[in-house]
Amino acid sequence: MNCICCNGESKRRGFYRNKNFNVQRFECLKCGTSFSDKQPLDNLRVDFKQAIQVLNLLAEGCGIRAVSRLTGLHQQTVLNVLARAGSKAGRFHELTVKNLKPEAVQADETWCFVGCKERNNLNNDPFRGDQYLFLAMGAESKLIISHVIGRRSPVQTEALLRDLRQRVPGHFQLTTDGYEAYKTCAPRTLGKDIDFAQLVKIYANPRDGEGGQRRYSATHCIGAKIIVRRGAPDPAKINTSFIERVNLTNRLFNRRFTRLTLGFSKKIEYLQHSINLFVFAYNFVKIHRKHNMTPAQSAGLAAKAMTFEDLLMTTD
Repeated sequence: MNCICCNGESKRRGFYRNKNFNVQRFECLKCGTSFSDKQPLDNLRVDFKQAIQVLNLLAEGCGIRAVSRLTGLHQQTVLNVLARAGSKAGRFHELTVKNLKPEAVQADETWCFVGCKERNNLNNDPFRGDQYLFLAMGAESKLIISHVIGRRSPVQTEALLRDLRQRVPGHFQLTTDGYEAYKTCAPRTLGKDIDFAQLVKIYANPRDGEGGQRRYSATHCIGAKIIVRRGAPDPAKINTSFIERVNLTNRLFNRRFTRLTLGFSKKIEYLQHSINLFVFAYNFVKIHRKHNMTPAQSAGLAAKAMTFEDLLMTTD
């Protein structure tokens, strides 16, 4: 193992036992620095099997308080496990999901909020109030390729498309909803090497709903309009059904996106960690019925389904 200070060669120099493992110690032959081998939980003092149980419960849609009651761990300990695993999941996605060749990509946004609703965000704090999860997925493999959390703005839209371009360098067909920012951001960020179309849904009058109020969902969809923005997209592949289904899966298995509950995020950092964990579980852990394998296997990124043990044992 190379030294953490000078990157020189090192030799083993004993070990110590923590709550979960025998941790190997090293000494640098060049500068004499002593250091320890990487640990799965980054020195978090919680039983490894309990940490895996926490992640499995979170991935099934349980809230922080529910996980605390089921495992007997303190709520802050559950949040610490989420933060460690979410950080590892984010870095694993960054290093693994790349050089993809999907024929068609779909993108959409999902609403949530942090701390309070936007009308109560009196200080206009950008990290509180309404937030949107931007997702882009491969239509064939069902793999979530890119994800960004933030305000619904051209800045976040361009961040999603820029990340998508880094992971999909070649030609592909892109379909989005009718959000106006895609119209300008997609050609500027993705260049000419795409076929781009927007599927704009047409809804009934908002006051046509029962009682004249529709707060948490759109009114009845009475039609859709296809607008071709660039290239010659295949009409058969212009749809957003698959990404809308992923939005539903996210609301089902990520407690922070469940409407009309107390499970909303209190800090945006933990919202980001929970999204990283959801994306890892969706891409690499859970079997998709379409292919009878994980989306990562379908995209050729993994040979078999992974577990949260595999995630925690990965080196950063």
